[in-house]
Amino acid sequence: GSLYVSEYFSQSAQKLSFYSWYGNAKLFHFHVPEDTVLLRWLLQASRGKGPECTGMEITVHFRHGAPPVINPLGTRFPANATVRPSYSISITLSSAVQNTTFVNVTTPAAGDWFIAAHLPEAAGRIEVKGFSTPCPYMFQADMFVLRLTDMPVLEPGVPMPHTVVSPAKPLHVKVFVPKHASGMRFQLSSCVTSEQRACSVRVLLGSITLPQSFQRSLTCTGSINCSLALDSPPWEKWLQIVVESLGTANASVSLEMLASFTVCRPGSASSFLNFISLNQSQAGARPGAAGSTAPAAGEAPRNASGQRSSCLQSQPVVREDLDVVSVRYRLLNGPSVPVSSLSPTLLLLNLNTGMDSGGSLVVNLLLNKTSVSLANATVAACVSAASPVLSLNATRNCSTAFSQGYPLSVSTSSGEAMLIVLYPQTDDWFLSLQLLCPRGQGDCVGAEAKVTVFAYLTPCFNDCGPYGQCSLLRRHGYLYAACSCKAGWGGWSCTDDTKAQTVGAQNLATLLLTLSNLMFLPAIAVAVYRYYLVEASVYTYTMFFSTFYHACDQPGVAVMCIMDYDTLQYCDFLGSVVSIWVTILCMARVKKILKYVLFVLGTLLIAMSLQLDRRGVWNMMGPCLFALVIMVAAWVHHGAKRRHCYPSSWKRWVFYLLPGITLAFIAISVYAFMETNENYYYTHSIWHVLVACSVAFLLPPRDKHKKPWAWSQKLTCRYQICQNDREELYAVT
Repeated sequence: GSLYVSEYFSQSAQKLSFYSWYGNAKLFHFHVPEDTVLLRWLLQASRGKGPECTGMEITVHFRHGAPPVINPLGTRFPANATVRPSYSISITLSSAVQNTTFVNVTTPAAGDWFIAAHLPEAAGRIEVKGFSTPCPYMFQADMFVLRLTDMPVLEPGVPMPHTVVSPAKPLHVKVFVPKHASGMRFQLSSCVTSEQRACSVRVLLGSITLPQSFQRSLTCTGSINCSLALDSPPWEKWLQIVVESLGTANASVSLEMLASFTVCRPGSASSFLNFISLNQSQAGARPGAAGSTAPAAGEAPRNASGQRSSCLQSQPVVREDLDVVSVRYRLLNGPSVPVSSLSPTLLLLNLNTGMDSGGSLVVNLLLNKTSVSLANATVAACVSAASPVLSLNATRNCSTAFSQGYPLSVSTSSGEAMLIVLYPQTDDWFLSLQLLCPRGQGDCVGAEAKVTVFAYLTPCFNDCGPYGQCSLLRRHGYLYAACSCKAGWGGWSCTDDTKAQTVGAQNLATLLLTLSNLMFLPAIAVAVYRYYLVEASVYTYTMFFSTFYHACDQPGVAVMCIMDYDTLQYCDFLGSVVSIWVTILCMARVKKILKYVLFVLGTLLIAMSLQLDRRGVWNMMGPCLFALVIMVAAWVHHGAKRRHCYPSSWKRWVFYLLPGITLAFIAISVYAFMETNENYYYTHSIWHVLVACSVAFLLPPRDKHKKPWAWSQKLTCRYQICQNDREELYAVT
């Protein structure tokens, strides 16, 4: 009997995210070995046990050859992009903490398989790290494969007898498709059962791929021969054939199988891609000629002398790797390609390195209208994977034996055509072109069109446009690219303007977020008036960098960056936390020497913590709480020393401290709980205004023994920098 081997492949679990762009989908990359007859996915989803965890629906997408192209938000794809729905399932986590799901695929295609999983659409609320604990949703995908180690090989042109033991044990065989096969014919004959009755079998040719499967089925009943002809089978690949018995359980079935190919062979050694068909004598000498199909459409008739006629005209193409997921295809004979009506012109686009499926394949055709003498002639083109389309004049749907290509056409009325293949599967891709005439190919004899071909692989089409950012994503060693959109734009390449902000709205957002920082001017004026020059310097620093950080942080066209974005962001965060730090310490009214030591030491520690985690809530809350402890301790000390409450004035509490504290609490509430992606530009502007106003209210009054703006008194002595008073004396000796 046959020897089966089971193998198991596992990858570490990933934490799922709510979906807003492709980077939120967690990708799993597996490789299915050859001769696999059964593939089983084990999908395990789990959630945390905390009260914040609720029921959730997880969407899982599958695809062979490339990452799945998904559209959970229902946005628009770019024009000329090819979109085919992904195969997906839903896993629900309700009351159960864990869910285990199995997905089976019989006779799967060998090679790369991808799984992408994500949660529903993101709510858009901006979460402050540390204020809320999101529920962890975990997902893990494992793969079991059942592989046949001794799968029989069906040799082309050689009849092969086989036996199907029982309906429970189907027969698996494979045949290798040569590189230049234009057609294949499978024939089954001499089918009898062990009970000498008419047999009934079902034959499955090809492997299953997702999201679309083009596996061909053939049902044979009785002893008569049955056959199936395939156009453009996949070149240089093993083709699986499964024979299942439809008879009684105990009866075995004997049969004979034959596979034969029609081939376009390379015709000249001088051009390594110039293939010409076999002449009649060569075809007759082949063992499988009896079962060969008719010549490929577009092939010129062979005459009695056996003159070679061209099956297809191929143009040599050089693949030029530019960067990660970035390839340019250069035609050796120039960008202009001659296209005739007699046979298709073929270009090979190599995308089989295993690292090319994470980008977008772009094919652009430009017709030289002066080269076409026929006004109504059309150049039809097909872009297909695994095998080329060689019958463009017979059918326009660009289908091959086991895949569906993508049609293109250019004519004198429409001289340009573009095709974008999102995440092209790992394979050899082909571009076929042929000149078609509306009245028949007889009118096109001798005519030739010149078509300029531009083909390239890019990480993101059009670099995601002006309202998107192309991000290179990684899953272990596999790299793929996706667009992250901004300013309300959406879609795969950020071309969907359904929810886009207008330029006026973008300008308004920029003005609000930048000019709201000018509310620090009253706080700076109060600090200078009360002689808190260090504090005023910190507020000026914060106002400056917050203004220009938000001018650089805008998603749309209203952007101005005076320096590196990361530097501006760091300086903005540092200024914000240090402003709170120095304000609370100033309110504490500690001795100046201690205050300035705490200023410097606290600023250094804040700078360190922001470098460790810039968005952590404790980077702001930690210094605030520590400064509040110092302030409370200082106020208690002052109150005990004076034997009454501190600050002692009720006016100070009613008109300054309580309004300042109220503004600060409202600002923190807006910052932590109200900000979303949609309202960010005005809620964050409110945060700027409230914080700046609270600082102006909370700053303590100046020392009673100091007169404002007494600059002349400060410079009366040449050597004495600071005034002599009862508390401190600084003398330069």
